[in-house]
Amino acid sequence: MDIATLVGLITCGVMVFLGIVTGPEKMAGFRHFYDLTSIFITLGGSVSCMIIQSKSFGKFIEDIKSIRLAMKVQQAHEAEVIRNIINLSNVARKEGLLALEEAANNIEDDFLKKGIMLIVDGTDPELVRSIMETELGAIDARHNEKINFWANWAGMGPAWGMIGTLVGLVNMLYNMDDMSTIGPNMAVALLTTLYGSLLANWLCVPISFKLKMNNELEIKMKEVMVEGLLSIQAGENPRVIEEKLKSFLAPSVREQINEQDGAAEGGEA
Repeated sequence: MDIATLVGLITCGVMVFLGIVTGPEKMAGFRHFYDLTSIFITLGGSVSCMIIQSKSFGKFIEDIKSIRLAMKVQQAHEAEVIRNIINLSNVARKEGLLALEEAANNIEDDFLKKGIMLIVDGTDPELVRSIMETELGAIDARHNEKINFWANWAGMGPAWGMIGTLVGLVNMLYNMDDMSTIGPNMAVALLTTLYGSLLANWLCVPISFKLKMNNELEIKMKEVMVEGLLSIQAGENPRVIEEKLKSFLAPSVREQINEQDGAAEGGEA
């Protein structure tokens, strides 16, 4: 589990709670921030709109469950990916492209394994690139469905909060005879805006950004794989392939990989 995401969500809730209970009335003021009708309007209305936008109710449930993806640790394995490709290039250089089929048995990544098998089958390089980029686009599209779900919900929350506020204001204006009720009714009307803002900024926006970052990282790693496989198929020198693939990485990551490689070579010596 990604502890950073979990800690961030919990901390947000704690900060809001502390902001409420440390007021003049302390814990007594907490009940002022609870209104069941406002919850129904904000949460119920926004959820209903998201169901309407979904292809089916099952798809809606599936999108809701994608929050688990944001809770997973998405580690960058740049060094491991590059080393795998360099190892494959050494095998292809020494034993030929057909030897890659046996080497592919030790690779767990299905995307990389598929690319290797295309090369082993003697597929034209342009067709290999086209097939791999098509699959890459399909992966990106699937991920963006989940990202857009949370981004859209982030927009629905405040919108329905404003609707609830307008409903509350209308009710308040119809009961202007009793001036003592104006303040409490206005407070209740504003609660829907508060709930909508919390739904968007506490949950939906952070989750959508986390999924977006995870997607970008995965797509980048798969782009490295595509370039590496095409370079192997073209018969390029493993050292040249390594330098080409490192160009995808940030300078700090390149230095880290160089240090790891240097330490490994020192250990072997």
